[in-house]
Amino acid sequence: MTVDSARPVVVRGVRVAVAAGAGFYPLLYAADRPVAALYALFAPVALGLLSHIPGSGRQRAVVMLCALPPALALASLGTLLAVDTWAAVGGMLVVGFLLAFAAVAGPRPAGAGPGLQLFYILACFPPYAPGDLGDRLVGLAVGLLLLVACETLLLPERAAPSYRHRMADALRTAADEAARPGRVPPATLRAAGERLRPSTLPPAEQPAGAGRTDRALDQAGRSVRRLLNQLATLAEEPPTPDPPSAALLARVAEVCRGCAAYLGTGKHPPVAGALDAAMEGFRAERVRLTSGPPALVPPIAVLRRQSRVLALAESARIVEVATDIAAHGGPVGPAVPREQFWYAELSTPRLWARRVLGNITLRSVLLQNAVRTALGLAAARLVAGTLDLAHGFWVLLAVLTLGRTTVGATWQAVRRAVVGNVVGALAAGALLIGLGPHTDVYAALLLPAMLAAFCLGPQLGIAWAQAGFTLVVATAFAQIAPVTWRLSEARMIDVLTGSAIGLLCGLLAWPAGARREVRRTMADLLHSCGGLVPATAQLLMTPAPEMRTPAPVLPSLHRLRLAEAAYAQYRSEAPALTAGTGTDWHAVLILASHTILGAHRLPHLGLPRTAEPTGPPAAWARTVAADLEAEADRIAALVGGRSPAPARPPAPAPADYPPASLSVDLEVWLTSLGRQLAWIERTARRDPEPAGITGRGGHADA
Repeated sequence: MTVDSARPVVVRGVRVAVAAGAGFYPLLYAADRPVAALYALFAPVALGLLSHIPGSGRQRAVVMLCALPPALALASLGTLLAVDTWAAVGGMLVVGFLLAFAAVAGPRPAGAGPGLQLFYILACFPPYAPGDLGDRLVGLAVGLLLLVACETLLLPERAAPSYRHRMADALRTAADEAARPGRVPPATLRAAGERLRPSTLPPAEQPAGAGRTDRALDQAGRSVRRLLNQLATLAEEPPTPDPPSAALLARVAEVCRGCAAYLGTGKHPPVAGALDAAMEGFRAERVRLTSGPPALVPPIAVLRRQSRVLALAESARIVEVATDIAAHGGPVGPAVPREQFWYAELSTPRLWARRVLGNITLRSVLLQNAVRTALGLAAARLVAGTLDLAHGFWVLLAVLTLGRTTVGATWQAVRRAVVGNVVGALAAGALLIGLGPHTDVYAALLLPAMLAAFCLGPQLGIAWAQAGFTLVVATAFAQIAPVTWRLSEARMIDVLTGSAIGLLCGLLAWPAGARREVRRTMADLLHSCGGLVPATAQLLMTPAPEMRTPAPVLPSLHRLRLAEAAYAQYRSEAPALTAGTGTDWHAVLILASHTILGAHRLPHLGLPRTAEPTGPPAAWARTVAADLEAEADRIAALVGGRSPAPARPPAPAPADYPPASLSVDLEVWLTSLGRQLAWIERTARRDPEPAGITGRGGHADA
């Protein structure tokens, strides 16, 4: 671990230790309220260490303040349901599911969920003591408020660059290239797009909410990356004099600068529609140029350039519309096509309802995680209550902290945790035997033990973290009531029990996590989008509007949303993979958006046809469209873990042809899709984790 990566861990450990000590010591020694002191100690641990709330200290403090009311409610519920084992088990099942499923709301609720689980877990164990509820709530509130203060004031750090600022920088790069083609090297343009890949973003900065603003920012980010790639492709072509393209590129540069200025400053929000008139005028000029005498028709190289410029202008228009929605909470200008901006006019409650209902399926990784977590915690509570295990909440804590979304990752965590607990139990037992009832010594040791466990444990690994936490628990409990070395024995038994339950749940309930699901949904998405290509090609080669049957894009849109949800979960499960070394799933989503957008918009933006094209160019288009469908299916098999069919060499595009023999817009679209599919295949073949192998665990969002 480098110094830069270690510093946040140390800062977090110091904050939690200071907050825990600042609440524990006064409540125990000055107020003589041991129950409140215990809750004041565990509250910062729950939301500061057990929870992984993303963001800067101030951002986390806001989440923690919002978590205070539900934390108090959960502690109250647990206190009341502790009257009976089965009541506590039922409550654990419901609470466990709801808090785990809250990941549909984004990374911040997902991060706070495990800590909130602990507040119910602590309170739902015997003794049934409703008379202690006041002390429990006081200690919990004191501990959380002290943690909020430490997050805000102690060792403050700068927030990471926001997603809006990253997009603003990327748009300024795009504007520089559009204003003066050739000014920015293609590699720089593509690198700027790579910085918008979700795998390179801190979780707190990812637009993962269900509301219009986050959905619009997510869509805008994909369109910015596509725009940068299109500008890079255009820059790699030989320069061709073309005044209409230069004029449209200048308008694209203006729109990019306007959107970048708003995203960077929050001032002067754009209104969609600025590019529409320019694009219509450009299209009318193209029609005029290609409808005249053959001798005056521009060369095919110019027509191709114009088609590429029109396509990148469409990407810029999508950015403009999405930024308009993000700025105003809804579209002020025209938000078309409606299929692309389906969320723009839906209310926030309806969007959240769609998010939740869309995950009520056994294919949803969020539902899988919630069911696995709830069953594991409920089973642990039942076992601990039935066997009357001393300090049985450690059984549930083991399930909560050691459970992963894959059985392999759970086994790795359990093995290390058991070793750490053995070491910690031996050290704690020796400490308790050697010091006996000297609470003043335990009081002196608690803060250093917390600093060491919370700052060094996460850096040294789960074994060291478990050993350190065992020592912290021993020194804290020894101050509240007389304890012996049997405390370490009880913790050891409870951790082993919880580990066994966690492993069993991981083995029986979706042991592969989201890695298999993301491959399945992406393969389905590729297969669905591949089918749009021949249909769209045939549509563009049909001259009579009344004979055209629009390509069905709704099934592909549905699969796109499922793939986005699975990819969000996968990103949280793959921290060990270096960004850019695995399959570029973000590129699959971009390809899908490009395909769906082309299927919807090309019939309206492309050059009109007066007769069905014939000859070799038209035959090439039909062949390539069918080949691209087969190629999409082949790559879908590759990413889905099946054996793909042998690749067929792509048919070279016709060097020159009269516009009447083939839609140049269709040729450019097909060529672009071929390049994107080739890139996806290259990244899939260099993926360090084969499709059939499962990996490490994490949390979730849709």
